[in-house]
Formats: sequence, C-alpha cells, structure tokens
Amino acid sequence: MEPVTLTTDRLLLRSVGPQDTDVVYSAAQDPEIQRWTTIPSPYLLEHAQSFTEQLVPEGWANASMFTFGVFLPEGELVGMLAVTMRSLGVGEIGFWATKEHRGNGYITEATVAVSRWAFTRLSIDRVEWRAELGNKGSRAVAEHAGFTIEGTLRSAINNKGVRRDCWVGSLLPSDLGLPSTAPYLPAQP
Repeated sequence: MEPVTLTTDRLLLRSVGPQDTDVVYSAAQDPEIQRWTTIPSPYLLEHAQSFTEQLVPEGWANASMFTFGVFLPEGELVGMLAVTMRSLGVGEIGFWATKEHRGNGYITEATVAVSRWAFTRLSIDRVEWRAELGNKGSRAVAEHAGFTIEGTLRSAINNKGVRRDCWVGSLLPSDLGLPSTAPYLPAQP
C-alpha cells in the first residue's frame, strides 16, 4: 500500500522518511518516550535512520504497519502514531507525543482520525490499545479518543527485555458511528 496523508482541523498526518530522521531522533531523546515505549534506549541516530528509511516504508509496502508522523500545519513534529496489524480485522495502535506538545489533545485527535481511516479503508473492526500499567498519559489519550478500557493483562508487554503488565482497551467502528465490515454479536449477560 502507498502511504496516505490525513488531515484534521489542526494536524497533518503523513508518513515519515529520511527528511524526518533528525527531528525523530531529537524527539526520541525524551526520557519519557524512552521509558514508556519500546523504542531502543539509548536512542541513537542509527535507530532513527532505520525507522524512517526502512521500518516505516516497509510497513506501508507490506501493509503490516501504518506509521504517521503527526505534524502541525507549519511542519513541527507533534508526535508519532502507528497501527500495526495483529490479526484479521484487528490493528493495534501505538503513539507518543513530543514533550512540548503533550496535553494539547493533538494525539487524541490523531488517534481518532487514524482509527476512522483504519475502519473505513483497511477493513479493521477493532483497534486495540495497550500501554504499560502506570502510563497515565497514554491511557488519557485512549479514553479521550473513546476507547473502552477492558482490563489489565499480566506480562503482556516486553519493554527492553522486561515483561510488564499492561492496560488494554479497544475502539470499535460503532464507537465512531461507523458500520463494521463483519457482523458483531456482543455477549449477552
């Protein structure tokens, strides 16, 4: 699949490439991003190069991971967001925000836009979110974007070689007023 560009009222969401290596590298130096995400730590320039020149383009090309840089209209990086295909009809969303742009609702806005795109263009019927227990910022984004927090999974994330418990939540097409591609029969109490 060719990368797509999405826009919201305040943001431009586009694939990142070699021209973005330096800004990705700089943003990823934030200790909070390194702590709560699975990016390497320390995060070296070669990690950013591999991400922007290999990982992102390959994910789009083989339809396994759809990565968007989240930018303000004037070009400043606000964060990163990706949907990784986990199984038929299920994608997992992950994101981070730059330190100076946290708390402005940008990543929530991008999460809703990308989820809507995934539901309508990728035939996804469930966007799943996971974050290590204690990552309150990520959970706030998920909740503000309309995700239902479903519980805690024990030992479900491997972050830098350490198994960690995580929260899990989901967003369904119906949560955004969209139809599902497959029938959904919720459990009856």
